[in-house]
Amino acid sequence: MATKRDVGRGSPHFRLRVGFVLIAMVLSLFGARLVQLQGFDPYSYAAAARKANMVQVVLPANRGDILDRNGEPLADSVDGLMVVADPLLTSKRAPQLAKFLANKLDIDYFAALKRLRGSGGSRFEYVARRIPATVATEAVKEAEALGYTGLTTRRDPVRDYPGGDLAANLVGFVGTDESLGGLERTFDKQLAGTDGTATYEVASGSRIPLGQSTTVAPVNGHDLKTTIDRDAQWYTDKVLADAVTTSGSESGVAIAMDTRTGEVLALSDYPTFDANNPAQSPKADRGSRALSDVYEPGSVEKVLTLSALIDAGKVTNRTRLTVPNSLARQDRVIHDWFDHPTKHWTLAGVVAQSSNIGTVLAADKFDDGQLRDYLVKFGLGQRTGVGLSGESPGILPSVSQWNHQIQDRVDFGQSVSVNALQMATAVNTVANGGVRVSPSLIEGAATNDAGQTVGTDRTTTERVVSAEAARQMMQMMERVPDPATGTAPGAQVPGYRVAGKTGTAQRANPACKCYDGSLTVSFAGFAPADNPRFTVYVAIQNPKTNKGGGSLAGPVFSKVMSFLLRRYGVPPTGTKPSHLPVEWGPGRLKY
Repeated sequence: MATKRDVGRGSPHFRLRVGFVLIAMVLSLFGARLVQLQGFDPYSYAAAARKANMVQVVLPANRGDILDRNGEPLADSVDGLMVVADPLLTSKRAPQLAKFLANKLDIDYFAALKRLRGSGGSRFEYVARRIPATVATEAVKEAEALGYTGLTTRRDPVRDYPGGDLAANLVGFVGTDESLGGLERTFDKQLAGTDGTATYEVASGSRIPLGQSTTVAPVNGHDLKTTIDRDAQWYTDKVLADAVTTSGSESGVAIAMDTRTGEVLALSDYPTFDANNPAQSPKADRGSRALSDVYEPGSVEKVLTLSALIDAGKVTNRTRLTVPNSLARQDRVIHDWFDHPTKHWTLAGVVAQSSNIGTVLAADKFDDGQLRDYLVKFGLGQRTGVGLSGESPGILPSVSQWNHQIQDRVDFGQSVSVNALQMATAVNTVANGGVRVSPSLIEGAATNDAGQTVGTDRTTTERVVSAEAARQMMQMMERVPDPATGTAPGAQVPGYRVAGKTGTAQRANPACKCYDGSLTVSFAGFAPADNPRFTVYVAIQNPKTNKGGGSLAGPVFSKVMSFLLRRYGVPPTGTKPSHLPVEWGPGRLKY
């Protein structure tokens, strides 16, 4: 039997017991930590090991289509692929592979290199997105033939523009990872949708059939239906391009509107670009000049000045004026576009002959600031509300700037700047019986990138001038395309009554802060004149030949208007045109 002394602190038995206790404690700690590592700690080695073998891939959402008013696609999506890398397999030869892919897929070398090398142990990196299926497939096969491993492809729809340059400046285009202009950019949130993800477990580069996996489904984008008529847009594009190129002009715009609803049926810009290959065209040609560029409208503005003057009760379309060859005013001498002896014109004659002097003499009857108030109601100096990014508000002199010198020039369309859609909408106000209807490019309603909800459901109307003032203005505008009295016989539409107005304006050059001798020539009008269905506005910048609004822009108007009237089956009204007298005085009465 062991004695008390035998089990003392220094005895072998005591030391053995202590050793067993220490060993038991260490084993307990190891056991507890092992249990922790195997499941209870999300940061355990077991979880980390699983995480290292998890792959997350993108499930692309389908981008919504951009459609014309009849449901025809202006932009849609076709089959495409993304090229995907497994950095575990591609990182070793990443520089060489990046160079190969940069040349083959036309992508950035350094971005490809970074993705081929990966980060954080990722087993999935997309190297290129939205590549045409044939191109992506061929690239991966060639890479494999050259001994590169770790590349695969996955579904990734490619944006396509069936019409190429058709309405391209309006529709815009999509880059690799972002929308880059027009409707594509302005309504990106509606169109884009949200990509989903699939996460699953792999071993040796292959998916484990019964391994862990989670899926977040993609949310597809919504279609955007526009008011554009694809066929009318195509024809307007063609006619405008021909006018700009044959006259050696810098650029041009043409807009066709439904007079009653304000819906834009065609909005053309030239030069334009192929939305499927935007990089092949200068950046300046990829936006819509019809919305972004501002210019002085010239004599088309007389439509606003004189209809406002009639509405204010200051004149009628038969008011008689004595118009000299030149008119000395406060800071300059005003001239007409042609020299003439003193003329005795009615207000209708002033419009028919586009007399600056006659317009200024008539506008002297306005009360102080009255014309500016009308121009604000016509929509000048403010965006149209159509809702596209990049639209300019134009320039209308402020109340503090407004004086008689400014008004004299604004009367006939200088010292005021507009964008083309703004001017088309203002003239459409007269066509619509004096009621301004806000223009629309979107059918229904859609919210843009600025948070505005726009479209035909949000159309607004405001009476600007009386129906009688609009009627009298229409009658005067009928004399413009009349070969016997007007400056734009080329704007006639056979079989229909046409009301219109020419414009020729000096162009301001920001570099010299002066007029540089170049011109803006334009024509605005509507038909049938006595029951308007469509309004068309054409403006062409800096023509080298054929520099008249009537001779250059007028025929574009005529062709586009003829197309619209035929396409929509609008019959002639069968009424006779107005024949207001254009001259007065003994022996001078002329109709």
